[in-house]
Amino acid sequence: MTTLHHANETHTATRLPAGPTIAEQLEPIVRQIFRGPPPVPVEFWDGSRLGSGDGGRIIVRDVDALRRIIWAPGELGFARAFVAGDLDATGDLAELLRAVMSTGGGGGREALMAIPAVVRAAKDLDVLGSPIAPPPEEIVPRGVRHSIRRDRQAISHHYDVGNGFYEMVLGPSMTYSCARFVDDSTTLEDAQAAKHELICRKLGLDEETFRSASAGGRPRLLDVGCGWGSMAIHAAVHHDVDVVGVTISDEQAAYARRRVSDRGLADRVEIRVQDYRTLRDGPFDAISSIGMAEHVGHRRMRGYFDTLSGLLRPGGRLLNHAISSVGGSRMAKRGFVHRYVFPDGELLDVARTTLEMERTGLEIRDVENLREHYPATLRHWVANLERNWSDAVRLVGDGRARVWRLYMSGSINAFDEGRIQLHQVLGVRPFEDGRSEMPPTRRGWD
Repeated sequence: MTTLHHANETHTATRLPAGPTIAEQLEPIVRQIFRGPPPVPVEFWDGSRLGSGDGGRIIVRDVDALRRIIWAPGELGFARAFVAGDLDATGDLAELLRAVMSTGGGGGREALMAIPAVVRAAKDLDVLGSPIAPPPEEIVPRGVRHSIRRDRQAISHHYDVGNGFYEMVLGPSMTYSCARFVDDSTTLEDAQAAKHELICRKLGLDEETFRSASAGGRPRLLDVGCGWGSMAIHAAVHHDVDVVGVTISDEQAAYARRRVSDRGLADRVEIRVQDYRTLRDGPFDAISSIGMAEHVGHRRMRGYFDTLSGLLRPGGRLLNHAISSVGGSRMAKRGFVHRYVFPDGELLDVARTTLEMERTGLEIRDVENLREHYPATLRHWVANLERNWSDAVRLVGDGRARVWRLYMSGSINAFDEGRIQLHQVLGVRPFEDGRSEMPPTRRGWD
């Protein structure tokens, strides 16, 4: 056996007899997968290579990559190989993925059709072997989908991996949602503040008529899925409101409470570990739901908005900021995102979101698509991760860091190409006489 070292892991590869290179033996299969020569260089564990180009390249580091793809054909096998380090990539991973997917490769239909040929080649190479256990970062959720218990499991899988890791990736703003870049020179931190400010203005937190209609004292804001507390802190500091933030991540809540205390806001901002389904202490003057609806699910979306709408006073506003897709979509059960990133995640069509909000008595007053801002946000996060790769691996392990690199790089392309989008939908609960107290134009929002 000969030993290969990469990315803080050790792999063993079978020492093959002299003869054709791995690239020569696999070229027919690779050409079938990509419908011609590979669009990017592909390098194998013996040093041989297929394809050409001056940019990044795909590296097949170990025969286990073939085994994983054979035993889990399609996207899941490729993802397992990448997370385990059997497949690697140099250069801009988003660009590599875009090139691969443009040919139908990377786990598409052509890759599935090539599986019999891959199996034959693996037998010829005497590397077929038995199935390999998935990387430990993979999860298969148990229990009733979107039950309180299963949702806590899914949220913990993604968010409770260590706040230090999120600090490294997200930067000082500690905000894990699409930012708003006012111009090309805007920093990530300023762009996140601009997003929070836009939401506060849409919610009317500074409008005289809105504040005078509140129950007395400072207006109350509910931030559902409050994360590490960034929106709650921004609203309290810049708009003189009291805030209740709820999350079902223990690590997020602990971190958010420390931030609130450090800013001297403990009498203004309350952070709770609480599921939205158990909220009872309305009314609130405004509600922000930022990156939360994706975790709720199609079947529970009506109940979600019904709960939130019932917590609003007349004239109160709700803003839902969420990733969307045309027609809506669930994460495929054998897909990378479901198994490694967002278990049970679901995206709604923006039309479905507005319909469900309307059915709860909310009047839709504004819809805005921030799609182009999300790939810009993701590129900052990817750059942060890659710049601090060694520290990231030290904090969460090589596999988890690889999950994030793959997930964020693939998401850049999905947003760039319009396959997924980011919508803010603003609704108001009218007074009984039909008044909304909404401003006549959007002029005060920018």
